[in-house]
Amino acid sequence: MKKIICLLGFTFIGLSLFSQDFSSPKLDSLFTALEKHDRFMGSVALSHNGKTIYTKTIGYADIEAKKTVDVSTKFRVGSITKMFTSVLTFMAIEEGKITLDQPIADFFPNIKNASNITIGNLLNHRSGIANVTSRPDYLLWNTQPKTRQQLLELIEQGGSIFEPNSKGEYSNSNYQLLTFILEDLLKDGYANLIKTRIAEPLQLENTYMGSTINTNNHEALSYNYDTRWNKSFETHMSIPIGAGAIVSTPTDLNTFSTALFEGKLITKESLKQMKTFEDGYGMGLFEMPYFTKKGFGHNGGIDGFTSQLATFPKDRISMALTSNGNRYSNNDILIAVLAAYYDKSFNLPNFETIEVTAEDLEKYLGIYGSKQLHLKVTIAEKNGTLTAQATGQSSFPLEAVEEHAFEFHQAGVRLEFNPEEKTMLLKQGGNTYTYTRE
Repeated sequence: MKKIICLLGFTFIGLSLFSQDFSSPKLDSLFTALEKHDRFMGSVALSHNGKTIYTKTIGYADIEAKKTVDVSTKFRVGSITKMFTSVLTFMAIEEGKITLDQPIADFFPNIKNASNITIGNLLNHRSGIANVTSRPDYLLWNTQPKTRQQLLELIEQGGSIFEPNSKGEYSNSNYQLLTFILEDLLKDGYANLIKTRIAEPLQLENTYMGSTINTNNHEALSYNYDTRWNKSFETHMSIPIGAGAIVSTPTDLNTFSTALFEGKLITKESLKQMKTFEDGYGMGLFEMPYFTKKGFGHNGGIDGFTSQLATFPKDRISMALTSNGNRYSNNDILIAVLAAYYDKSFNLPNFETIEVTAEDLEKYLGIYGSKQLHLKVTIAEKNGTLTAQATGQSSFPLEAVEEHAFEFHQAGVRLEFNPEEKTMLLKQGGNTYTYTRE
């Protein structure tokens, strides 16, 4: 586990046979609870054999104007965009305009190690190129437009963080560069490539490259939660481009992913390449396994938006989630959708909390280390709320759910303290890690 809060990739629980009589009441009750406790705003859709069999929407697309989310509400989907960009890249490969082993020095000779970095290395995050969105100054300029030359200079400045193809590490820079390459090779802008090569052929009426959010066009604003929902900033879409600039709906995302795995966009050989994994990275895809079966897809996060898309080709199931405000685990929601589909039981969340004071929290404060993870966690108190911050990550608030137990539902994190022994158990994703206060 590289991060305590990790929405990238997920593992589903084991499930068995499909229930021919899909029943949604318990699933509906999950969304009722999420809405009642103000934990989630967004939209979910499930499809089977290419047909939508369940949708659910809750919350507001625009809180101030009291515009509610509905099935036509469009969301920024963040890095799910990379699936689209990968498809466009393989289209260019199939047209003989580029090859997987072609060095990017042909396009960007000033990038460090360019002669040893291939198109394939960009697709599967094995380039070593530093992630431009991880720059310390990123949030100082991400809401302002950037030209291609300005972005390229920022990427060049970042340099290399490891030798090409020596390992995999996620970098948005890879897909920004792919965007530029595609625009040059296919002689069209990224927005129009998405429109003409994917959206129009599949009749995706609500999928396109985003720009400034327009709520009058059924586009959602995004929000972060403090003691209430606060409108998030808007990243200028000239920055993420093919790494994260697409706007869509869950039903459109399911249609796109289903078409991809049915061979309607690229060949079987190209899809096989997309599904070739090294160090957990495919070429625009992640594996999403459950039981003995395999799912494939991607997740996304940009500003206050989060999203997930998963397809299980053998069962012809696709499910997508888009959110513009989230205080609960997307993974847990999708597991619940699967469980309902397969007529399996799942637990409804308990959002009951207990009252604590700043004085109550003093016994938990400090820096905790673990022999299991090389990741320290700092526990602090802010305005009567316990917060946790892992090394290199932002802090997040914890809710008191039991004596000595605190949770952060959005990432499925539970912390259980033993003040007398100065220990803490960190539980996430079915794993338990023991921490000791230094």
